[in-house]
Amino acid sequence: MSEKHKLVIIIGSVREGRFGPVVASWVADQAREHGGFDIDVVDLADAEIPLSLPAAPPKFAGDSYPRPDGMASLTSHLTDADAFIMVTPEYNHSYPASLKAAIDWHFTHWTAKPVAFVSYGGAAGGRHAVLHLENVLTELHAVTIRDGLAFPNYRTTWEDGRPLDPQAPGYAKTLLDQLTWWAAALRAARNSVPYPA
Repeated sequence: MSEKHKLVIIIGSVREGRFGPVVASWVADQAREHGGFDIDVVDLADAEIPLSLPAAPPKFAGDSYPRPDGMASLTSHLTDADAFIMVTPEYNHSYPASLKAAIDWHFTHWTAKPVAFVSYGGAAGGRHAVLHLENVLTELHAVTIRDGLAFPNYRTTWEDGRPLDPQAPGYAKTLLDQLTWWAAALRAARNSVPYPA
């Protein structure tokens, strides 16, 4: 692959004792080995993300949307991204409030960009969270990648920062291959014709 795309891996949980950074680190290693991306890992715990939103939606406010100064780095990473991987746990059959707030503060940043999901949790492996995220991101005109990664019972199926499932790297490669294709196709489309949002 001659042209690399900017991939932002988002750690969606900010809960104390979270497992997300371990999963995100492994995903970043898989992406580096894949070779199709320049990679940024963005931890939502490092950003100021209030739950209260301004009255005017970001869709209409554009660049004048009044985001907190502590959100500037997050906003910059999302702006520059060609593709995203959201790393999310499952809390009560859905995804964390921190991730929803980050999405809502950045309406247009997801438009016509691909988003893949890596989830972890109990028996369902975070799949309920991903189903909800797919609905939300589709509403924001993102393209969600079908082949994600789900890690059920992560407390007993990971060791030394890696999943014990020997097939996990192969699944990760499939996700990254699809994400690379969509990143290239959608960047070319965005550069060619403005998206009709």
